Order: sequence, then structure tokens, then C-alpha cells
Amino acid sequence: MKIERLTRKEILGLPSYIPGKGIEEAQREFGIKRWIKLASNENLLGPSPKAIRAIQKELPNIYLYPEGPCTVLRQALAQKFSLPKDRVVISNGTGNLMLMIATAFVKEGDEVLMADPTFLLYTNVTQIMGGRPIKVRLKDFTHDLSAMLKKISRKTKLVFVCNPNNPTGTIVNQKALDHFLSKLPERVILVLDEAYGDFVEDPEFPNGLDYIKKGRQVILLRTFSKVYGLAGLRIGFALGKEDLINCLYRVRDPFPVNRLAQVGAVAALSDRNHVKRSFQLVHQGRQYLYRELDKMGLFYVPSQANFVFIDFGRDSRKVYQALLREGIIIRPGYVWNYPTSARVTVGRMEDNQEFIKVLKKILKLGH
Repeated sequence: MKIERLTRKEILGLPSYIPGKGIEEAQREFGIKRWIKLASNENLLGPSPKAIRAIQKELPNIYLYPEGPCTVLRQALAQKFSLPKDRVVISNGTGNLMLMIATAFVKEGDEVLMADPTFLLYTNVTQIMGGRPIKVRLKDFTHDLSAMLKKISRKTKLVFVCNPNNPTGTIVNQKALDHFLSKLPERVILVLDEAYGDFVEDPEFPNGLDYIKKGRQVILLRTFSKVYGLAGLRIGFALGKEDLINCLYRVRDPFPVNRLAQVGAVAALSDRNHVKRSFQLVHQGRQYLYRELDKMGLFYVPSQANFVFIDFGRDSRKVYQALLREGIIIRPGYVWNYPTSARVTVGRMEDNQEFIKVLKKILKLGH
């Protein structure tokens, strides 16, 4: 029997999400032992030492199921954000939370509004549920909220706003987002993805938590993968009104977050010094990359995230392959229909310096 007769029609034309190339994959392919991975926006400072110690202490208990409700971590997050714990849900990374949101709210034929380009998973989770992604092209590499408002219809169910946006690193400011929300119908849920919010320096950046505390129709997504350096543990959380969060609990896995992730995240929350050091690493790295890219005459989008979107002025796949041969992994822009551009994670200073050194050699721009 043909698979087309067995599977749901919504997934037949759905491309698989392809993440940035991992170090292990690159080692197998190229045989180079030392790699600099600037493809997936990880915190290259690593995790908090407190998180590592908590995980080591918990290791003997991995024969036990984890606590399903994540009570200790929920309480820690509720206390951090001054919210009741019933307004917090934790799951296996924000990607899983996006699927939970689509599962809970998107019906066949519903429209889900998003920027173009933005995080690719928004499209995937929409199509899995039979929804229709409505994409609005960025304006000056930033969400065009005015154009997005014009696309709101009776079928619109969700709006995804990635702030700062992935892959461009730009933000929607407070005034623009306030206006957008004031015009958004109450029946439409705004999903505000602040995965990179901890790296923002712009004072005009809106704090999504304010909308949650005001009871707006908003689900706020945040993650432990970026500033906290716990990407390998897969742990994210959503904040929102109690009725919205309750819907997410209805479609949540019984044990979505493993024991090590839970204790590691609790410990990471308590290490403010590590968060500060992570922020400083990104701030200093961005400034260094800007200076060097300016000297090289390359266009880039000023970023509020821990990555920079760079236009090489030539086929980024070729630049990507040349960098791979030198032991450096980036994310080429063809996946977002920017064939000459790439997204480059801000790493440790030695990582950034090596990237620039090799890029100059590849582009033959001299030293």
C-alpha cells in the first residue's frame, strides 16, 4: 500500500526541519578534529558551573521517571517573573511548545501569520495541523507589522512574532508592538518568541512579560538554550493567561522534560553572574565582528541577538563549504532565500577572530 494512503495529507508536502550542521556530523564528513561551530546560535561560553554540578548530583537518579509537572522549576520561574505558577508551562524546548500551541489552537483551514523570513518551525507546526501559513516579507530586515495587520482575516488564529527575529537579529520596538496588539482582534493569539531576548541592548525593546501581566491574548516563549547555555538538554517554557496555559497542558506529554534538564535549569536560573558573562561575551563579539566586517566592506544587519546576518556578496553555499574545509560551521542563507547571505553565531573572541581570519582568506580580501 502506498504511504500516501496511510499518512495525513497535511504532512505529504511538508519539508523536514533541517538544523545547522553539528560538530559530530562535520567530523565524520571532513575528518577535522577541531571545529568552531557558529551555525546554531548556542552559547559558546557553555553552561553555568552551578548547572553542571546540579546535573552531576542528579545522575544516579536517572533510572526514575522525571517529575511530570516540573514543579520546582515552575515555582522558580513563577517567582522570577512574579507570576502564579499556573501561568507557566515547561516542555522539551520551545520547538515542542510551538507544536503544542498549534495542536491546541490550529484547526484545518485556520491561518497563521508570520514574517518572511523568520524561524522555519512556525511554518512546519502550522502545516502539520492543516493550517495555512500566511507570510509577510520583512521590511528593512524587520517585521512589517503594518503589512501583517492588513493580512488579518476571519480565518486568522495565531500570529508568530520572533523578537529578536531569527535569522536577521532585528527587533520590533515597544511602540510598534503596542500598536499592533491594540489592532489585533481578541480571537487572535499572539505568540511572542523571545528566545534571544536576553541579548537585547536596545532600550526600545518591549518586555513580553508586561503583556502577560496585563492579561493580553499573548503566549510568551523563552528558552534555556541560549543565554543559559543548556541547548543540549532541550528545555523551554511558555508564559500566558491561565486559560491559554491550561490548553497547552491538555496536549502536553506526560514527561516532557528529563530529570537532568529540570535540575540544570533550576541551578542555571540562580547563576546571575553566568548570565552577565554570556551577555558581555555577545556584546563584545558583536562589536568586534562589526568593526572587521566594516573594514572588509561587507554588508551586515545590526543585531540584537547572539548572531549576525552577513551578506558575502557571492554564493553563500560556496563560502559555507570553504569554511567547512577550514573547520568552521555557519548557517548559509539559502534556507531563507538569501543566497548570498549567512547567519553567523557570535562566539568566544578567539572563535570570532578565527572566523574573520579564514573569511578574509576565502574572500581574498587580505589581512
